Amino acid sequence: MNFVVLDLEWNQAMSSKSDVFNHLPIHLRGEIIEIGAVKLNPDLSLGEEFTIDVRPVYFRRMHYKVKKITGFDKDRLSHGVTFPEAMERFRAWCGDDVTFLTWGWDDQGIFEQNIIIHDLDWDWIAGWVNLQMIYNLQTGGDKNQKSLAAAMEHFEIEQTRVAHDALGDAYNTALVTTHLDMEEGMRLYPEAEEILARRMPNYKPPQPDLNPAQEALVHDSSSGFESKADAFAEAKIHGLSCPVCGVVQTGTRWISQSDGRYMNLFSCPEHGDFLSRIRLKKDLDNELWTAHRLVYEADEEMQNFYRSKLSQARRRGRSRSPRKNRPA
Repeated sequence: MNFVVLDLEWNQAMSSKSDVFNHLPIHLRGEIIEIGAVKLNPDLSLGEEFTIDVRPVYFRRMHYKVKKITGFDKDRLSHGVTFPEAMERFRAWCGDDVTFLTWGWDDQGIFEQNIIIHDLDWDWIAGWVNLQMIYNLQTGGDKNQKSLAAAMEHFEIEQTRVAHDALGDAYNTALVTTHLDMEEGMRLYPEAEEILARRMPNYKPPQPDLNPAQEALVHDSSSGFESKADAFAEAKIHGLSCPVCGVVQTGTRWISQSDGRYMNLFSCPEHGDFLSRIRLKKDLDNELWTAHRLVYEADEEMQNFYRSKLSQARRRGRSRSPRKNRPA
């Protein structure tokens, strides 16, 4: 396994209602303008570095907030390479069997979205690890995310690279990694969310609702949403393609299960019913939402559980006006 510490900078649309979204297959949250990365050697020391500027195609006008934070201007953007060319170079530099280490969830979602709009291969970027989770596990933290600056201060790391520069942030993140027990962190990583949740002062053990032995067919996440409504506006979240044949399915109704959890029952004419479960979580540092999705083949127990919750939601809804296009 090859570890590559990755950081991205991206430009945003000037408005969420911009006409540019009419020409895109998805609601693009950010268009990458810089890729920065640092390879870790087998002993986890810092190795080779990679940086490249990317010329945007859709969000060509610099958003004032992005310009202020990154220092990017129109002239610098004009000298960047195209995203497909940047990806070709980056993939060749990364090599095979790569696992990306990032500080937070956002980079993965943005990276995948940019690959989608350019119709590029993404099988090679399947491995992702959010180092914030490992950092919190090993420093007594809980689910609340910590900034990279806070982690550097914790380990008394002197900042010698510019912040909000893709390579600079990747380098600083790599320095934090050298202070972590990555072998132990990777071992506990699949359970990290549950472990950190138990450390929250208001933690309540989850009530069993579905068969825990059922294995999810789909397990993914998307991040960077400004609101729950924006998250559910994302086709990948509110819709579902059959995990077997890929045909777009018809959902029943999104049902709230409290604590930011929602579920919906989808039906494929050929392959039966599937239950999609969404968990929405807010990042307290940047006020953005992340949506985690699990999709199961819906057995009889799941179908009955969903229908009981749907019935309860309908009874509650009789006493108030319906809210269109929103989860129940």
